[in-house]
Amino acid sequence: MKTLIYLLLLLGAAITAYSLFEIRDSQIQVEERKEEAVKMLVEDTEKKLIFEQNETIGLLSVPKINKDIPIIEGTDNDQLEAGVGHYTGTAFPGQKDQIVLSGHRDTVFRNFDQLKVGDIFTVKLSYGDFSYVIYDTKIVDADDLTIIKSTSPEEVLTVTTCYPFNFIGDAPERFVFYARPKN
Repeated sequence: MKTLIYLLLLLGAAITAYSLFEIRDSQIQVEERKEEAVKMLVEDTEKKLIFEQNETIGLLSVPKINKDIPIIEGTDNDQLEAGVGHYTGTAFPGQKDQIVLSGHRDTVFRNFDQLKVGDIFTVKLSYGDFSYVIYDTKIVDADDLTIIKSTSPEEVLTVTTCYPFNFIGDAPERFVFYARPKN
């Protein structure tokens, strides 16, 4: 019995250590991508609208919670561990269609539960800064892709994350923020 208790304690310690390592690794990746994005925004001024998967393309600024998060092309787990993913195939600011950004609720989108209608997102790209005001939110099933659709000629920034915000493990739903260009 004593051996089983020690094995369970050892297993618990190993799982905790691994989790802490993963969290720290993600934080390092986000900081590296953020530095890359800031450098790109200062040095690049071309209007680039085609990006390779995993390429750093800009910053998402969220003033209410004082966050600047790197935006990376693609929404696979590798991209979402290092920042906010731009859903490939959706628009970019200024294209008058739907822009979709996604992130993990427990890493880069931590504290997004504090955001409300009227709050601001700013997308910073090499060709300018684009501010959007949240006008609506919605909760959908995790596998609901109907939220990704053309909004042309209206430009809409759609930001998605897992929900509930405090859920442990793979969340069963998605929280969706809808934002329009700020006038």
